[in-house]
Amino acid sequence: MIKEFISKGGIAKATLGAFAAAALTATPAFAAWKPTKPVEFVVPAGTGGGADQMARLIQGAVIKNKLMDQPLIVVNRSGGAGAEGFLDVKNSKGDAHKIVITLSNLFTTPMATGVPFNWKDMTPVAMLALDQFVLWTNAEKPYKSAKDYIDAVKAAGPNKFKMGGTGSKQEDQIITAGLEKATGTKFIYIPFKGGGTVAVQLVGNHIDSSVNNPIEAVSQWRAGKLNALCVFDTERMPYKAKITETQSWNDVPTCKEAGIPTDYTMLRGIFMPPGVTADQLAFYVDLFKKVRETPEWKDYMEKGAFNTSFKTGDDFKAWLENAEKQHATLMEEAGFMAKK
Repeated sequence: MIKEFISKGGIAKATLGAFAAAALTATPAFAAWKPTKPVEFVVPAGTGGGADQMARLIQGAVIKNKLMDQPLIVVNRSGGAGAEGFLDVKNSKGDAHKIVITLSNLFTTPMATGVPFNWKDMTPVAMLALDQFVLWTNAEKPYKSAKDYIDAVKAAGPNKFKMGGTGSKQEDQIITAGLEKATGTKFIYIPFKGGGTVAVQLVGNHIDSSVNNPIEAVSQWRAGKLNALCVFDTERMPYKAKITETQSWNDVPTCKEAGIPTDYTMLRGIFMPPGVTADQLAFYVDLFKKVRETPEWKDYMEKGAFNTSFKTGDDFKAWLENAEKQHATLMEEAGFMAKK
């Protein structure tokens, strides 16, 4: 029986059958998509700000840990409060060699300008983190707390103090409007192209305060040039390692603790153009899961005092739906919605 099987080529047929079955089983792995040329990493904001810093950190982590065969090329497209970058991605249908890092101008820019763009015009990949906002003042000034500063603003009267921020009718100005509403104050709001520029302006005493993200002002805080008065969140930041000689992020009180009942956190997410395939989307979801496990990313999250929430798929889409509604309410209240 065995001899007959061998003599009739049973082993050869069986072997070929096994190879065929193995090939069929392995096809998805071999066919899984990956970039075949450099990937353009769009930043819809200026250089030096939080989104730019995060994109370049990711670029470095991908290179150092060899997470991708092709390079990531960071490109800043900040025109029109980020509209330039978003429209570029929206109009690059099916181009899986382009991704964009988003902040909350994903919602605020189309609402404030009427530019024909919505987050649903792109493909959501992942929420990487949520970013905090801190009320900063120059360390040379006498304010020891947020209350001290707000009292000084009130005493001076309307439009005497300058608040610096990133863009008009964007996150920083929304927070400023909320701060004004909560405290009965009125600032002169001065927009700049990026959070890095805002921090420099505050150090130079060209503005009186800012609501920069932690990562955008941490180096100036560490150097003793700026004071972190409060964080616009419901809870203190959890990081307890000292940044300055005397303070950690956890030592910064919430603005609510300081009697300023307003809070706001900002998206740091990744999107692709519309019309990409499931395999192409899966590649980037997997890539950013790997990025989050790198020591560079973990160190960056702590130094920048980020909320490390991570979402993909339907969970991310549900969060985006809710965030869009919240921003519409905030923009309406601040009078920032574009006229129809």
